Amino acid sequence: LLSRCLQCCDRPDYSMFTQHRTLSQPISEAVPSAQASGVTMPLTAWSFETVSLDGQGRELRRQQRQAGYYRDQLSDRAPLDMVMIPGGEFLMGSPPEEAASPRRESPQHWVQVAPFSLSKYPITQIQWTAVAKLPQVRRPLPSKPASFRGDAHPIETVSWLEAVEFCDRLSWKTGRRYRLPSEAEWEYACRAGSQTPFYCGDNLTTNLANYDGRHIYGQGRTGRFRQKTTVVGSFLPNAFGLYDLHGNVWEWCADTWHPTYENAPQDGRIWLENGDDESRPLRGGSWMYFPSYCRAASRIHYPPQFKSCNVGFRVACDG
Repeated sequence: LLSRCLQCCDRPDYSMFTQHRTLSQPISEAVPSAQASGVTMPLTAWSFETVSLDGQGRELRRQQRQAGYYRDQLSDRAPLDMVMIPGGEFLMGSPPEEAASPRRESPQHWVQVAPFSLSKYPITQIQWTAVAKLPQVRRPLPSKPASFRGDAHPIETVSWLEAVEFCDRLSWKTGRRYRLPSEAEWEYACRAGSQTPFYCGDNLTTNLANYDGRHIYGQGRTGRFRQKTTVVGSFLPNAFGLYDLHGNVWEWCADTWHPTYENAPQDGRIWLENGDDESRPLRGGSWMYFPSYCRAASRIHYPPQFKSCNVGFRVACDG
């Protein structure tokens, strides 16, 4: 798979990250408040559209939704938007009847997740560059590790260890505790209230995500294979207002690897007990993987030193 990485010199306009619709009215009850999420800074509300698909990938409906976020300015050109994720309970994992559902996604179990915030997009290259210039905490960071260059493309070719260092430097700069999400938090945020294989419904298309569209899921249809990452936010978000959770890059999670969910915690915390310290989970699929790997429940693992042109991350914050 690594041999499929292609060099790219795409340099998109990063101004898309400052384009949002600010609402004049107070944030509705559907948008988690700063106080409820433990963040003591004002939130910006914005409206966005989501789409639902049937099992053949046909559009069923579109809906207008709202979410709230706060912004940390990493540099003059590198804002970091953190979306407020409301607390709640969800069924983690996949049922046996879900197509392409392996044993590592079982048993399904209920998890109660506390409110937290999660970056609206995977960490981008311009955000990485800004944080890589900050003082070292535990280890050095490469300034430009990505294979597919572009400020608004996701950072990739970074290890779990480097992603943790990024979070440590970001915490030092902001005074807030930034970290990688737990697997439970990641899946809860990805599903955004859905129980289907994908947050958009029973199937996925390459009009909604960046993956290897030469392969289908279930009764779906073939699509594009872009052979590289895409600018973050190029597709419609999920119901929480999060982008690129299906495809584009795999995303590191904080847990140690566990081959199944036997004895998994039910409170959404980072799961370290009795895990494999030499391996860390990744979520979301990527531009070079089949749609079955992009399902909300899909999970794989690699050593914390592993790097690939389809592996990145996003950050979480407790407040």
